[in-house]
Amino acid sequence: MRALTFVAVFLATLGCVFAQKRNITEKDLFDFVWIGDPQISPDGARVAFVRVTVNEKKEGYDTSIWTIPAAGDDQPHQLTNGKHDSAPRWSPDGKFIVFLRAMEKKDGKAEPAQLCMLALAGGDSFEFTELPKGASGPRWSPDGRTIAFTSTTNADDLRKQEKKKRKEEEEKKALAASPLAESPAPDKRKKQEAQPSPSPNKSENDSDRESDIHVVTRAVYRSDEEGYLDPKRPEHLWIVAAPHSAEEKVQPKQITSGRFNEGNPLWAKDGSKIYFTSLHVDEPYYDLPKTELYSIPGSGGEVTKITTFDMDVGELSLKPDGKQIAFVAANAQPVNSYTQPDLWICDLAPEAKPRNLTATFDYDLGSGVFGDNAPPRAGGGNVPLWTADGKSLIEVYGKEGRTILARFDATSGGATDLTNGNQAVVRFRASRDGARLVYTLSTATRLNELFTINGVGRELRQLTHLNDKLLSQLNLTEPEEISYQSFDGKKIQAWVQKPVDFDAAKKYPLILDIHGGPHAAYGYIFEHEFQWMAAKGYVVLYPNPRGSTTYGQDFGNIIQYHYPGDDYKDLMLGVDEVVRRGYVDDKKLGVTGGSGGGLLTNWVVGQTNRFAAAVAQRDIASWTDWWYTADFTLFQPTWFKAPPFRDEGDFKARSPITYIKNVQTPTMFILGEKDYRTPPGAGGEQMFRALKFRKIPTVMVSFPDETHELSRSGHPWHRVERLQHIVGWFDRWLMGVAKPEYDVAPAEVPIKSKAPEKAQPPVS
Repeated sequence: MRALTFVAVFLATLGCVFAQKRNITEKDLFDFVWIGDPQISPDGARVAFVRVTVNEKKEGYDTSIWTIPAAGDDQPHQLTNGKHDSAPRWSPDGKFIVFLRAMEKKDGKAEPAQLCMLALAGGDSFEFTELPKGASGPRWSPDGRTIAFTSTTNADDLRKQEKKKRKEEEEKKALAASPLAESPAPDKRKKQEAQPSPSPNKSENDSDRESDIHVVTRAVYRSDEEGYLDPKRPEHLWIVAAPHSAEEKVQPKQITSGRFNEGNPLWAKDGSKIYFTSLHVDEPYYDLPKTELYSIPGSGGEVTKITTFDMDVGELSLKPDGKQIAFVAANAQPVNSYTQPDLWICDLAPEAKPRNLTATFDYDLGSGVFGDNAPPRAGGGNVPLWTADGKSLIEVYGKEGRTILARFDATSGGATDLTNGNQAVVRFRASRDGARLVYTLSTATRLNELFTINGVGRELRQLTHLNDKLLSQLNLTEPEEISYQSFDGKKIQAWVQKPVDFDAAKKYPLILDIHGGPHAAYGYIFEHEFQWMAAKGYVVLYPNPRGSTTYGQDFGNIIQYHYPGDDYKDLMLGVDEVVRRGYVDDKKLGVTGGSGGGLLTNWVVGQTNRFAAAVAQRDIASWTDWWYTADFTLFQPTWFKAPPFRDEGDFKARSPITYIKNVQTPTMFILGEKDYRTPPGAGGEQMFRALKFRKIPTVMVSFPDETHELSRSGHPWHRVERLQHIVGWFDRWLMGVAKPEYDVAPAEVPIKSKAPEKAQPPVS
């Protein structure tokens, strides 16, 4: 009996040990599982999605296609084994899935993605395109016989590809005909030796050599994620017959041409034509945003222009009767710093004008709050979904730090929320009959997982639990939502993430974290960065100052021509509010932020010395230098009324570098070497050099091969190192932790003097 009691006590103790939770770490990022691009089968029975994980070397991400029953009565099942599979799309009969696969090169980088097919009845997937520049955006025709897609492949690419194939085939034939080729006869050898050698300055492949220089003729010549743009390769529409087996060889056909990009292909209900968007303007940045709607016969032919929208239009959605389209877009006029997006519908008729369904709905359609853990690859996008009867549209919208899924009446625009609570709906889809909705959902303590709603009884069910095991081991805490009045009476919403073992009687160091955009919003969504900072002993304050989205048009646009400015006051009053609560040490304040938040971080340290340390990430120091070098233009008066050479005073007054002589705060700069959105030379590099001259403690951390998306989709190891450096800098200046890696030279260790040795007698 005593032995049994001992065993019972031992097992109970062991269970407590294993149930004990730990604090989250920066390296937990390596074990996160993300869900991207969910797609529900036509009958609503199954959901296909992209499972995204950090790869084995922790240098990139693996993506594969998985499926799960929509009833939630089984575990997810892996469908594809590629490392870079994405964009699953069900055939109309639900028997096949077309998807994109990018093969990996020897250097680990991915080749251009090609179209692949998978039969749900069984068998291996197979690739059925081999275009030099790959394929994207597959769309099934209504009868399931044809797939439309886009590609930047041009005729010259195809010619070079064919020439390379012929050469490889000839070499194979020659090798097969003479696998053990004999040496040529002596007389032949002499004849060969007598032939003149080719000129070292010429090559038969010179005409096929593709120059690696960039001849730039346009103001927009590079993009942050894409690098240098190639105007010789606009994106065009292609079609290909849908093969049912690997033995069925098909040939893709390009159906549009010209020098302009095309996108958003949408099949007509009867498959007779394909609608698409384009803009036949060579340099559109001189004009206000426009989108042109075209159609082309489903098998190719003459292109017909239908109408023009005076705004930049998102992905198109076809009404079930085939007579109207819906899309999300923002009015181009008046020219604002921020114009909230609305839900629009338009007849598919010549010169038809769109109607704004949500003109009186003062929240952001198609967008919401953002976090640092959306799927870093293959996330997919949303499109407004018509209900089966065509009377409503389903779309997300952002409201006061939340992203809500709602149904909008297609006549009145009236909204009915389908989800509620402190959460963010990230991606959503519906079955063909609209009876079932699936979506990915995130909260402050949950990475995105798949959920479903039965449209009839509104029954909510969680389908996946891919991160439950990891998160169940972690001490994750809900942030506290607070609000306070700013200097002019405006209500500011903010959140406070506290340490796990928070004690209101203690004094904690505080980190103010400022979001970028500036037209974006923090809220109820998973933020690894904030949870980890809190786990390290910091109170984290993250507000939505004026200029943030999810609070209406006026709140978002009020910073036009005043950024940075009054938003700085909102931030400082937020710090005052938290300090007033008594648990923050006002001598241990830190500030950080990325992009627009990096700009504001630079601004903060130039306006006040109350912060003991700062970390400016992907920042702007000089608006003038940024205007000349960023990857997009400010040729419209969105943030400034005129360019810097006409309004130098305003650019200078709002540039943090103007106030560099005031900065006393030790500041770190985190930069991506391939960041074309906020080029380092217009931001952190300037601030760093100036602070070094003034002998203010400063460090610059530069990440090779990283773009502006470092914190959200950068290389996994770099994302972890970024977190380590941010907190490392605050540990040094707020916690007093020794950080020799941030010193110009290591501290010298004093050498203890030794007593002189006694002289030894000489050896005889």
